[in-house]
This record gives sequence, structure tokens and C-alpha cells, in this order.
Amino acid sequence: MSAKTKIVVLHMKELIYTAIFAALGILFVILLVMMFLPDKDNNDAPAPDSDLAETASLYIPGIYTTELVLGSQSIDVEVIVDKNNITSIRMVNLSDAITTMYPLLQPTFDSICEQVYTQQSLDHITYTTDTKYTSLVLLEAIQNSLTKAKGNR
Repeated sequence: MSAKTKIVVLHMKELIYTAIFAALGILFVILLVMMFLPDKDNNDAPAPDSDLAETASLYIPGIYTTELVLGSQSIDVEVIVDKNNITSIRMVNLSDAITTMYPLLQPTFDSICEQVYTQQSLDHITYTTDTKYTSLVLLEAIQNSLTKAKGNR
């Protein structure tokens, strides 16, 4: 009875690498199967009423600000909205230096705010030719805040 004994030498480093690559391969196959199989929950049923109510709202309720740089100083135009209305617009961090350097800023802002509150939109806002550029800058800041309020819709 002559049995030939075979000795197999396995390097631990090779075993570890093989185990890691085998685990990654299995994980990759599982990931591919999960990605490309059709989802059972994804059917053509209509959306729930809560989703319809959410998409029907015009804004995401909250406070949205846009920084407005005037010269070397800046102010923040803050717009507060609820689901469907613009509830408040105000200038934050308005210093005396800015009101002194730009005397038409506050009266123009008040005029624009009154129109926005009544119309609930920035469409058809009127302003005088004397305050054209001030009005355009303020309207752009308000529009940027409202764009943030609308989110990714």
C-alpha cells in the first residue's frame, strides 16, 4: 500500500483576496438583479390623495431669503410663504447707511410689497420710471426667493 501524500500549500494572502473578490462578485450580481428586475410596488395605480394635495400647493411653506448686495454692504430680502400664498416680504439687516445711500429703496420696496400682497404674483408689477432700476433689483431678489420656495417642481 503505497499512498502518495500530497502537500498543498495555500498562502493566506491569496485566500483572503479570493474571498474578498468572491464576496464582491456575489454582491455585484445581487445589485444587478435588484436594479433590473421590475418593481412589484410600482404599478399604474393613481397617486394617493396626499400626493395630489401636495402637488396642488404652489409653494413649500417656509422662510426664504436672498442676499442683495448694494455697494459694499448687503441686505437680505426675506419672503415668507405658506402653501398657496405669499404672507410676508421684508428686508432684513437694513442699516442706516444703506437707507441713506439709497433713499428710494424703502419706499419702492413698500410699493412692490403692496402689489405683491394683492396680486400674489410678480406679474404686472408697476413702478415709476424714477425707480425703475431699484424696482428691478428688488423684484429679482423677491423672484429668487420665490423660486427657492417653489422647490424642484
